[in-house]
Amino acid sequence: MLCAYGCTPLFAHAQLSGDAALATRIDGDWSLQIAPQLDEQAMPLGARPATTVVADAVTATTGTDVSLKGHAQLRQYASTVKGDALHYDVDSDMADAYGAVRLVDNGNVFDGPDAHLLVGANEGYISVPKYRFYLSGGWGSAQRADLIDSERTVVRHGTYSACQCEADPAWYLKASEFDIDTGNDEGIAHNGILFFQGVPIMASPWLSFPLSGARRSGILPPTFSVSSTNGEDIALPYYFNLAPNYDLTLTPRILSKRGEMLSADYRYLGANQSGSLSFAYLPNDRITHTDRYSISLDQHWNLGSGFGAYVDYNRVSDANVSTDLASGVAFPTGSTTLYQQEAGLTWTNGPWSVLAREQRWQSFSSDSTYNREPQVNVKYARYNVGGFDFGAEADATRFTLPGDDTTQGSRFVFNPYVSYTAERPGWYITPKLQWHFASYDLTSIGSDAPAGQPKNFNVNVPTLSLDSGLRFERGVRLFGTSYIQTLEPRLFYVYTPYRNQLFAPLFDTAQADFGLSELFTTNSFVGNDRVSDSNRVTAALTSRFIDAASGDERARFVLAELYDFRTPQVTLASGDAVGTVARTSVVGGAAYKIGAGLSTEQAVEYSQANHYLTHTALGFGWSPARGEVLNVAYRYTRANSTLDYEPVNQFIVSEQWPLTRHVVSVARINYDMSEHRLIAGLLGLQYDASCWSLGLALEKYTNATSSVTAPSTGTRVLMQLQLKGFSQIDNGLLNQFRANVPGYTPETPDTTPTSRFSNYP
Repeated sequence: MLCAYGCTPLFAHAQLSGDAALATRIDGDWSLQIAPQLDEQAMPLGARPATTVVADAVTATTGTDVSLKGHAQLRQYASTVKGDALHYDVDSDMADAYGAVRLVDNGNVFDGPDAHLLVGANEGYISVPKYRFYLSGGWGSAQRADLIDSERTVVRHGTYSACQCEADPAWYLKASEFDIDTGNDEGIAHNGILFFQGVPIMASPWLSFPLSGARRSGILPPTFSVSSTNGEDIALPYYFNLAPNYDLTLTPRILSKRGEMLSADYRYLGANQSGSLSFAYLPNDRITHTDRYSISLDQHWNLGSGFGAYVDYNRVSDANVSTDLASGVAFPTGSTTLYQQEAGLTWTNGPWSVLAREQRWQSFSSDSTYNREPQVNVKYARYNVGGFDFGAEADATRFTLPGDDTTQGSRFVFNPYVSYTAERPGWYITPKLQWHFASYDLTSIGSDAPAGQPKNFNVNVPTLSLDSGLRFERGVRLFGTSYIQTLEPRLFYVYTPYRNQLFAPLFDTAQADFGLSELFTTNSFVGNDRVSDSNRVTAALTSRFIDAASGDERARFVLAELYDFRTPQVTLASGDAVGTVARTSVVGGAAYKIGAGLSTEQAVEYSQANHYLTHTALGFGWSPARGEVLNVAYRYTRANSTLDYEPVNQFIVSEQWPLTRHVVSVARINYDMSEHRLIAGLLGLQYDASCWSLGLALEKYTNATSSVTAPSTGTRVLMQLQLKGFSQIDNGLLNQFRANVPGYTPETPDTTPTSRFSNYP
């Protein structure tokens, strides 16, 4: 088919979606439609695409060849050839173009002085080309580009960059040969050198990079840090996209003060199983003169018919690994003294649930956490059976603890309950009866046990509670907005008689945390070794303001008072003062939203029995727009046995805030006001340009597992460079920012869809 000069070329810049992709009728149901974009239609089997030519002058021999001069164009299906002069041989399907040649092959554009192409086979070459690939927007120049087929191109002695500034790109890759495979979404550079700001930063005989944002094997962004404990620290991860449902990341790492280490992170997902395995190893640490390692396995199976199984295994070589070598998955930033090693079977069927597990702990502190070897837990729960809720929990556990001078043994627990809820519009009342039965069979008794400690004994504790409340609503108008205001008085009473539980060892029990939900619990302890004796009433009044139009809760105010009719006698340890468990106190709390993105919360607890402040939590968060976050918080907890008689008195500030169009600040300060010292701090900057980003951070951390009296501290400087279009997956620094700043949001990558019509001229 021949077309006279003057035909209007078609353009498309990106694929549309939704209503924007629908055709628009010119007039009436039977009229023509205007298509908003080019759509690719599959050719019928055996059909041959039409060939269209355009030029200022056309000379043709019918069925043999066509010669074109002046603005010459040849189009066939997904290929376009342009030039000052063009000759097309019909029999061989060969197009030879000369002078200002432009070759478009499936959206990839090549410009050069001459090109030779087997049009239907998409096979040929172009000399001294400049090129652009539609999948990545990557471009470059070379001595020659060979088109192998519709998906593969070999570029010889060329360059590649995804930066839009072609005159002076921030980064580019130079190689003796590029293998570009759009079908596999992969580019491979042979004997490549990576330049950033004109400076070579990496060289390799083989480099792989993705052509789009899809997951591909290749080098991830390197991370660089300088710390007081590790010196210069460089990590260069390599990602293996093994299959759609599993992958592997290997990270070689060099620490100038400690040596060379390697970590591996493997993830997998199957139809009936999922999990991850992380391993890190540092042989012969130059500081500790030991081999250091970390292992983490998380595996889950769905066995069918309600059965499941899991393994959660964590082990490290020493207590300070998580702080000294913090990076990535295998060494999460932070410090801990307990590493869980657990495997179990589960079964659920209607009201029944069963857990059988073996649980051990690797511990590096004096705090004694018991192993469960094994534990079988059975729960049964039914709801609203004629208005009744009832159920029970049975638990049989053998508790062990390394060491000769420790209390160990088995415990059987049976906790049945029954309750009935009468609820009507505006009010409710729920009486509940519980019973706690525990039977102990101790195999050994430690020296810290109470005098006269028996090996076999039982504990029986009944509990009666009554929960009731009212609900009132009214419409109000404040500051020009209509609200629904509620008034919700609540009265909660619990009675538990005193039972001597001094002989029961503390296998899994501690004091309950502070919170509004703890006001309405029947037990002041968590765990099965203590049930607090109570004759207590809690009176609370809650008022909420709800936006009448959206249903959004804009404010909530709570005032509650706990009153013990008698002082509780049950304590955690025999040496604890009885007054420390008295619950007579006043609790107040408020949470409200002020304007766009600003919310605050406050809660305090004052002990009337002891005449001091027990808990305080104050804070507010402000996020007026994406990428703008400011958090301020203060928390105070009076010293108690759970905290080893050390108070919590901390002030915390964190933020993410843009300083300029491309620069964002990130910071966090955690300050101990009792010790007058900085517990942890982070100060960072992010620079985000069109095709690269750089993150820098200064961090101070505390090693809580230090064996010395005062916890040791350390500092480190972190840096991560991301080259967009080459490798853009975060491998450390952004995870630090997310962990330190609640509400942190990274820059959103450009998700503009592309197709081979994006560069269709």
